[in-house]
Amino acid sequence: MEIRILAPTGALGAGFPVESLDRGVALRPHVIACDAGSTDSGPYYLGAGQPKLSREAVGRDLRLLLKARDTLGVPLIIGSCGTSGRDVGVDLVADIAREIAQQEGLGFKLALIYADQDPDYLTKRYDQGRVRPLQPAPPIDVSTLTESHVVGMMGVEPIQQALRDGAEVVLAGRASDTALFAALPHAMGADPGLTWHAAKTVECGAACAVPPRPDGLFVHLRDDHFDVQTLDPSVRLTPHSVAAHTLYENANPYLITEPSGVLDTSNATYTAVDERTVRVAGAEYVPSDTYTIKLEGSRLVGYQTIAIGGIRDRVVIEQLPALLPMAKEYFRAKIRDVFGGRVDPDVIDIDYRLYGQDAVLGANDPDRDQPVHELGVLITVTAPTQAVAHAISTFVAHSSSHLPIPQYEGLASTIAFPFSPPEIDRGPLYEFTLNHVVEPTDPHEMFRTVHEEVKP
Repeated sequence: MEIRILAPTGALGAGFPVESLDRGVALRPHVIACDAGSTDSGPYYLGAGQPKLSREAVGRDLRLLLKARDTLGVPLIIGSCGTSGRDVGVDLVADIAREIAQQEGLGFKLALIYADQDPDYLTKRYDQGRVRPLQPAPPIDVSTLTESHVVGMMGVEPIQQALRDGAEVVLAGRASDTALFAALPHAMGADPGLTWHAAKTVECGAACAVPPRPDGLFVHLRDDHFDVQTLDPSVRLTPHSVAAHTLYENANPYLITEPSGVLDTSNATYTAVDERTVRVAGAEYVPSDTYTIKLEGSRLVGYQTIAIGGIRDRVVIEQLPALLPMAKEYFRAKIRDVFGGRVDPDVIDIDYRLYGQDAVLGANDPDRDQPVHELGVLITVTAPTQAVAHAISTFVAHSSSHLPIPQYEGLASTIAFPFSPPEIDRGPLYEFTLNHVVEPTDPHEMFRTVHEEVKP
């Protein structure tokens, strides 16, 4: 048996060469699958329900994939639509798909799988003790579940059901990246260890290629191994680069947890077939006694205004460790004065991040004791409303540009701002609230599927 999988890109909207897609189509895959989202870029996209990549970029990729699917007559599976996998993200990608179908004269059976979670359902499972933390996880209570926007990360089962019900295009909410590629081979009876390992290998497209790039990979999945190859003849794959991808987004280099079990790659082998192809064998999939769905939650915590500046004065730089704490205390008093007690200084966060000193690694920077001659300064003011954040940032930025330097007499300029005005409203700030799993009664109950016929 051979099952062929086309993974055209690591993320819908990230792009891929048309020539690579054409090569993949010529290899006659049984399924085309790709991811469309992640939590990598932070909690904003889940909290706000906004996509990271533009409608134009997503539409470009989706147009080519829908046409390729139509040529081949095989399923197209896209997961974590709209970046976060929220229902609004699924609806957005579906709207783009319908628009493309009308323009290109395409028809297909469409399945939309929604992953937003009902707070009442989550509260019930929490009260039953069936919501448990992963590590590390913040402490939660019922209010965390009801005040956050929560999605569940589906496994292969809802996708497989959609395919059994006749779907030709599946647009799914938040989903395990690997489930998108494993769903069809798993249903066709392929070896589970090889299936999940192949899925893990291609989930990010050509990210494991040398060099990594926005492009695709192709898998030939067979009884006792799979071959993975690049779609661009100028790009290489090596056993090392393929094996290394098991480390990506994974706490354990050998054990990769999925809703229904664990992929164990401890005994996997990686062998070069040629410069573009690596043969992989030996992984095992171990089913779990308990089926779990990972929860991801995000909630609004405030609004931010930022100011970006720079310092190139060694005297000023040397004084900053003493000056910045003093400035923050001064601003606390000024907030009380300016707002007449209407704004509590304790709910305002004023942060200075110094790029060139401690901004990235902090105390772990091995070179933090080296002399610094230039700093980039990111000032961030976080407040309950955008108006308050902006108002506070105006006097924070102004005062920060004239910090009192003991070595200098008279007024000195301490921070240079490249923009006028320096204050930039960044908008709402969200935080992740969950790193937990829930134990459902079955793999389908947390997800809702809607079928429709898209006619040319």
